[in-house]
Amino acid sequence: MIVVTGGAGFIGSNLLAGLEGQGAASLVCVDWLGTGDKWRNVAKRRLHDLVRPEDLPAFLQGKSGKVEAVFHMGAISSTTETDVDAIVKNNVRATLDLWDWCAAAGVPFVYASSAATYGGGENGFVDDPGQAALAKLRPLNPYGWSKLFVDRRIAAMLADKKAKRPRQHVGLKFFNVYGPNEYHKEGQRSVVHQIYPFAAKGEAFPLFRSHREGVPDGGQTRDFIWVGDVVDAMLWLRANPQVSGLFNLGTGKARSFLDLATAVYATLGKNANIAWRDTPEAIRDKYQYHTQADTGRLRAAGYAKPFTTLEDGVRRYVRDFLAADDPYL
Repeated sequence: MIVVTGGAGFIGSNLLAGLEGQGAASLVCVDWLGTGDKWRNVAKRRLHDLVRPEDLPAFLQGKSGKVEAVFHMGAISSTTETDVDAIVKNNVRATLDLWDWCAAAGVPFVYASSAATYGGGENGFVDDPGQAALAKLRPLNPYGWSKLFVDRRIAAMLADKKAKRPRQHVGLKFFNVYGPNEYHKEGQRSVVHQIYPFAAKGEAFPLFRSHREGVPDGGQTRDFIWVGDVVDAMLWLRANPQVSGLFNLGTGKARSFLDLATAVYATLGKNANIAWRDTPEAIRDKYQYHTQADTGRLRAAGYAKPFTTLEDGVRRYVRDFLAADDPYL
């Protein structure tokens, strides 16, 4: 069986669809479904089991010989979450406990890190897994710090030759992922999803103004990556268990928010219609103005598939999902 934590979430549910498409059997989704429509993210999947996160330790007991791999996508992913104790419980403790179980059981372990570990990018976006390089990073929020905490702890364990480790161990620093099944994320949804209803009505969408000299309004950039590319990389890792490490997962090409908005409107046959609003003061000093993945280590490890362009990814998302009667994968 393959265990996917956060399996009813955005990336996790897309991964389950990808695994099912490859013919993987006995897929286990670990997640809370709540009272909203999050269940729709997995409604089309052929699942072996659904497990609440607090029940996972008991579920895994005695199953070391039955689990093919653990993909740990579950986390509090909000960059504005302020309950740090909850973040530690869900993002740090849960990850390290799963690492220990996979190490003892000899099970491959792939976990979600984040580009948020890079903070403002003062030290670049190179996925150097060394302890000294990780120690230089300065995340801007508790979420980013929790992901860096795990990366640093794992780096320390890997440096200890006596410490057990999973047979395959991979951390993936996701950049700005967009695509179907993110609808439950509310304020943390991709900007593509936020723009779409405005663009569909021909209304103006309010992007953040720039508050940095030399950066025009809408000129703030991100490495936007189509969720299908993220899934393809994880499926490749499943097929290549000899590959371990900490890798960036972005396209390697930063694009502006204005580019993104223009692509959404263009898909609907319209000219971009943009209004401007000030970046909220509560996040203004923590706002990233640029991210761009260095993909050299992932390519050197053997991953050769090209990434989807921003225009093609936005077009697919809008036409195949957001504008469809059924927007779920």
